[in-house]
Amino acid sequence: MSRKKQLKIKKVGLEHLTQYNQLLRYVFQVTYRDLHQIGWEEDEIIRAKSPALEQADVLGWFDGDKLISQAAVYPLQVRIFNKTYEMGGLTGVGTYPEYANQGLMHKLLYQALENMKNRGQSISFLYPYSIPYYRRKGWEIISDKITYEINDYQLPKNKQVPGEIERVAVDSEQVKKAYERFALQTHGALLRNDLLWNEYWLWEPDDMMAAIYYNTEEEPDGYVLYRIADEVFHIKDMIFINEEARSGLWNFISAHFSMISKVIGNTYTDEPLAFLLEDADIKETISPYYMARIVDLEKFIAQYPFKPDTADREWTFMMDDPMLSWNQGVFTLRITAEGKGEVTRVSAKSNDKIDIQTMATMLLGYKRPDYLHKIGRIACAPETIDMLEDAIEQQAPYFSDYF
Repeated sequence: MSRKKQLKIKKVGLEHLTQYNQLLRYVFQVTYRDLHQIGWEEDEIIRAKSPALEQADVLGWFDGDKLISQAAVYPLQVRIFNKTYEMGGLTGVGTYPEYANQGLMHKLLYQALENMKNRGQSISFLYPYSIPYYRRKGWEIISDKITYEINDYQLPKNKQVPGEIERVAVDSEQVKKAYERFALQTHGALLRNDLLWNEYWLWEPDDMMAAIYYNTEEEPDGYVLYRIADEVFHIKDMIFINEEARSGLWNFISAHFSMISKVIGNTYTDEPLAFLLEDADIKETISPYYMARIVDLEKFIAQYPFKPDTADREWTFMMDDPMLSWNQGVFTLRITAEGKGEVTRVSAKSNDKIDIQTMATMLLGYKRPDYLHKIGRIACAPETIDMLEDAIEQQAPYFSDYF
């Protein structure tokens, strides 16, 4: 019997936890040294991953009893223009090299996407280890990560704010409450459950700290998650829902002036920090961060909040999807004057064309219709672009998680 005939797809369960971890460690080259540097013992990382196997949809190829390829989908929720979407978070994707180039991962991803559709998860997010590979499978870039470096003498001067800062433990309920308050009003943000909070802190050292800004009503309007080492103030993330909270948090950071030589941090918006500083000559590096894929076009559009207008709008187009037949063909998008969308498959022909990758990055607000049309990612008449520009909110996603 050939090796290929011995292979079969089945669900990966807790009984496969050690094999699941071994495959992850091999594919992503996580060494014992890496684990020890952040305070992990070997058995701790295995235990930390057990909630994923309990709550996620994990599929694997097995050669006999040996797990040789896997993909996990976390059941998540993400905010898209003030709507909560069920989202499939794809992670843990990997195949041992001796089983590569047999089409195993393509079949696993197809099965994972079909399962997402059946569970009502109309969109999927992932962190790409290869952007070209996931683009070929239908995902597209939808968010950026900006890393910045500010010297101590460039820190903003103190601004009077009415609220107060409180330092708390990073795993406190106050941190979770502050994030939930922020996420519910932030486009692109993940709604974190216990599984995702565990993933959020999984690879961080144990000397992380949190400072929360409370307004005069004692509501948490933002926080900064940070650590101080070797005279550097390292910011993992900073969130705020208004300018008052942003100023209050920077007041707190600047108060460390005598202790630090610089601040190094990350931000996940499309707005560079430099413009907000008096001394704007800082170092900033922008890189693509997360990718998304529309799993079920009809379901995604049915929930999507288009901007209202004075009349109904309509667009018929040819949709291409490299993997999923239910997203392929000619569709008509109808948007009511109130902003409710509906897409239906039609038998008509159309010269207008768009693919599933472009649809995702456009509807999530990462790239505008006009730009996508200019670079040849959308084929349609100029008036259609004008309609799409008017119908889609102008805001890039904020996504600061990693799973």
